[in-house]
Amino acid sequence: MVVPLTERPIKDTVVLFDVDGTLTPARLEISPEMKQLLADLRDKVAIGFVGGSDLVKQKEQLGDNVLDMFDFCFSENGLTAYRLGKQLASQSFIQWIGEDKYRALVKFILRHLSELDLPKVRGTFIEFRNGMINVSPIGRNASTAERNEFEAYDKEHKIRETLVSKLKAEFSDLALTYSIGGQISFDVFPTGWDKTYCLQHIEKEGFKDIHFFGDKSFKGGNDYEIYEDPRTIGHAVNSPADTMRILKELFF
Repeated sequence: MVVPLTERPIKDTVVLFDVDGTLTPARLEISPEMKQLLADLRDKVAIGFVGGSDLVKQKEQLGDNVLDMFDFCFSENGLTAYRLGKQLASQSFIQWIGEDKYRALVKFILRHLSELDLPKVRGTFIEFRNGMINVSPIGRNASTAERNEFEAYDKEHKIRETLVSKLKAEFSDLALTYSIGGQISFDVFPTGWDKTYCLQHIEKEGFKDIHFFGDKSFKGGNDYEIYEDPRTIGHAVNSPADTMRILKELFF
């Protein structure tokens, strides 16, 4: 039985979480220990997640019952949002940018990806989502081992960072933000549609304290804007174990 929001012991507080690297290892499933800790935490405060992926991928990581596990579910940075299992208003990237500019953006990205000489390439280099596109030089079909290999290669050769710089120069007329997150990709979305987008839904609830946990809180990372936002209390973590440790220190 879920305790109603207004009856939680700390009812003026909500805790928001990034997914990859914060609640789960990158693109892997949540642990039973983390699930139990979140359930215990939800007895005390409101909880939610905010991730760049779509809901299908978040269900793969957090469980098919994800809409029942959290009070607030923010897919694609909150452009697709749920409150207590009910969907809220959403936004569309393709309607914002238009077909002509979108086609030019995709062609530019694919041309530059084709010129890269990476040790390995797989598939799904551009993933179209409701509120953004996700670009992966190695391809989102890479295995866990291949993701780890590319992440190390990218740190040395700055593949994603270099492509982002080229995109910023080529499409300087568009109000686009490029956010590097996870191990193998970066997101492209309208400026302002970062993870702070979800806060408009949270603010309506009248919470006094908004905690946020994320592992990409550095400048250029996809948790940076919400981590630094004056409306949130940011917690930078390095792993799900780190998240669990801080939660226990704060709320248990």
